[in-house]
Amino acid sequence: MSAVYSVDVRIEAPVNDTEVTDRVADAVRNLFPEADLDHRQGGLVAEVHAMEEFSELLHRAEILDTARSVFFDSLEGDTFAFDVKKQAAFEGRVNFAVGDPSELGDIHVTVTVREPDAEAYIDYVAPPTEDGTPVSPSDK
Repeated sequence: MSAVYSVDVRIEAPVNDTEVTDRVADAVRNLFPEADLDHRQGGLVAEVHAMEEFSELLHRAEILDTARSVFFDSLEGDTFAFDVKKQAAFEGRVNFAVGDPSELGDIHVTVTVREPDAEAYIDYVAPPTEDGTPVSPSDK
């Protein structure tokens, strides 16, 4: 039986004067298709309650270990956060932004897990791997 996850995912994307708002919105929706974006001064904000498509992109790109590292590095209590590059997102890819933010600003994502807990949700979104292949905790 699969667990039921209750999560709040807040997505914030700056929109610069040189950018087309719709393109930034498309970039966010490529990672989070269910995002209902609100225009706020200087950017777009959305809240979603799932990360299935994002997880699928991580699997396809074979960057689960990277994702786990990024998620666990920022984990505080029941919340973790990460930034992804807008250009990659526009192309339907996940590219974690580490170090200096890009000139256009990055898409910032904050995930708060209500049920069951953040570690279990990270395992769900980006399962641990063995020799690059995802393994579920029950496989061990």
